[in-house]
Amino acid sequence: MHRLLVLLALLLGLGAPALAQAPAQPGPDKLRSLAELLQDPEIRGWLQAQVAAPAAVPAEAGPTAAPAMAAGMQQSMAGGIDATRGFLRSLIAAAPTLPAELAAAWRVLTGQLMEQGLLWTVLSLAVFVGLGFGAEKLYWWLSASFRRRLIGTQLDTLHGRLQAVWLRSVYGLGLIFVFALASIGAFLLFDWPPLLQEIVLAYLLLVLIVRVTVVLGRIILAPGAEKFRLVPMATPTAHFWFIWSAILVGWFFFVQFTLDVLATLGLRLESWYLVGLACGVVLLGLTLTALWRAPTFDGRDRIGHDHRIGTWLLTLYIVGVWLALFTGSVAPFYVGVILLLLPIAIRGTHLAVKHVLRPPGAAAAEEVPSVLAVSLERGLRALLVIGGALAIAGVLRLDLSALTMRDTLTTRLLRGAINAAIVFLVADFAWHLLRAWLDQRIVAANSAGHGTGDDSRRSARLRTLLPILKNVLFVVLAVMAGLIALAALGVEIGPLVAGAGVVGLAVGFGAQTLVKDVISGMFFLFDDAFRIGEYIESGSIRGTVEGFSLRSLKLRHHRGALHTIPFGALDKITNYSRDWVIDKMTISVTYDTDLDKIKPIVKEIGKALLADPEFAPHILETLKMQGVEQFGDFAVQIRLKMMTKPGEQFVIRRRAMAMLKRAFDANGIAFAFPTVTVAGGGGAATSAVAQHALDRAKPAEEAR
Repeated sequence: MHRLLVLLALLLGLGAPALAQAPAQPGPDKLRSLAELLQDPEIRGWLQAQVAAPAAVPAEAGPTAAPAMAAGMQQSMAGGIDATRGFLRSLIAAAPTLPAELAAAWRVLTGQLMEQGLLWTVLSLAVFVGLGFGAEKLYWWLSASFRRRLIGTQLDTLHGRLQAVWLRSVYGLGLIFVFALASIGAFLLFDWPPLLQEIVLAYLLLVLIVRVTVVLGRIILAPGAEKFRLVPMATPTAHFWFIWSAILVGWFFFVQFTLDVLATLGLRLESWYLVGLACGVVLLGLTLTALWRAPTFDGRDRIGHDHRIGTWLLTLYIVGVWLALFTGSVAPFYVGVILLLLPIAIRGTHLAVKHVLRPPGAAAAEEVPSVLAVSLERGLRALLVIGGALAIAGVLRLDLSALTMRDTLTTRLLRGAINAAIVFLVADFAWHLLRAWLDQRIVAANSAGHGTGDDSRRSARLRTLLPILKNVLFVVLAVMAGLIALAALGVEIGPLVAGAGVVGLAVGFGAQTLVKDVISGMFFLFDDAFRIGEYIESGSIRGTVEGFSLRSLKLRHHRGALHTIPFGALDKITNYSRDWVIDKMTISVTYDTDLDKIKPIVKEIGKALLADPEFAPHILETLKMQGVEQFGDFAVQIRLKMMTKPGEQFVIRRRAMAMLKRAFDANGIAFAFPTVTVAGGGGAATSAVAQHALDRAKPAEEAR
């Protein structure tokens, strides 16, 4: 972030010398001669032929187009080098006459201010600046209660931090407004000589800009109040950049307004440019001094090896961009600085949003970012990048709205690239906003757990559909952004859309199974046949739904195997996890058992299960006895049943079985089991009866 302040000062200051005055307008006689020439039919025909000629060159050039383009690039580079040499020669030629021109400008200034005098001008400036500071003092005194409320704001909650940022911003804007109204507003109430008005107003604006820098520094860096600091950094670092930002910005605007005054006094363009370059050298020295003396974010004076390498690279880049001003063109300088400032500004915005919107009592942001955090971070990021793109377009004098006949290939590519970047930024903002909202809904649905209520069913459905909706939205936004970006680059997207439709039809006819899988999956989801986390069965495969895509379903078998089944292969689906389940149990007792004793025992066990806090939330109808199911060969079979939530019946049944065993043993009730009695004297008949009894008892035992 501290690099941002350095480069911002460099951007503001060093570009000033490259701003040349507008060329003088031609006189009326020359304009009249030009109009007469344009009325000549021969000249008009020649001009029309020259305009139409470039359109015919690519069609006729054929294989020679690439060499011609390369030759044009070489000529352009040679022309740029010649222009730079000519510009440097003009600066060297103007250097000897610079002192004389400055002396002449001083004589003009003193002559213009002879009525008021230079001292009167300085006193006027001091009076209006004093009025501004006096108004600030009065504003500070009247806002005492507001400042007490601001200082007492609790910053341990998100609402408190947002309120503090808002209140500090409002207070800072009030300071700036009061100063501007009392100084510049009071100055404009009076009539002044033109030159005096220009000079005093320029330096009043200089003081106002420095005040704006100081107020913004107090809001963002907060050197005297660490708890209000927007960008997290050590207090020494905040103090350092708070002071140096005011120094750099103040010096730049002092030079800028002084150059404006010199231009008004009639200084030649070359001499004016030399003064600007000399002042730019001073600003460059101040910038590099601040860069190398700046402490790190944690407040250390000495920087590490990696930081030192980065500082050297940044220094070389700054010097290189400044040297580009000697070409006489400001465009490379501004484009280079904007491209370097953008990632630094984006990083600072990210840190500020993350710091302000951190969870209550925490120092880090949430794992799942909130919609507010994404809106602020991505929105500010999009504004920064779009602003940078528009600034680059302004520097290069590109019209982003229309194409002209004089546009070159480079101009069209740059215009298309800027428009495409804006499209992708808008799509990126929309996607991250939608994704944050969907992720929050998915997390809320996952935290709701499983159950049988309406809210639980709604949460399960959201867990199933929202991931698919997120993927579909991503594909739609990506395709739309890609098509719009291609259109911005000058590509005809009509044939692409038509071709995509033809390819889609071909894929549809050639991949019928895939289409069947996708459509079947859509209808299964619309029918709410299953949800993530439910236990289902389809054919011979069963398991828990772990996830799915547009084409297939993933089932985890209860023994661990993972099945991936295309939707088109699903026949019918049996869902074991919806609403409720009835579990029936059969127990066998001996024929001499008193059946009237069993029913109250089962009833007491059902009450005990309902009283258990572990099982009570999952029992819809507790255990009860239905009666005698049938008389077996060696036992009376009793049927029991209970209604529970899906998936909970197994654990409850095991507890109920154990309780039945203990209760039967305590009440003398015996469970029946097959026995074989072998007695002598019966011969073969007795053996046959025993064998028959064993054969009858075996299926019953297996069923149990």
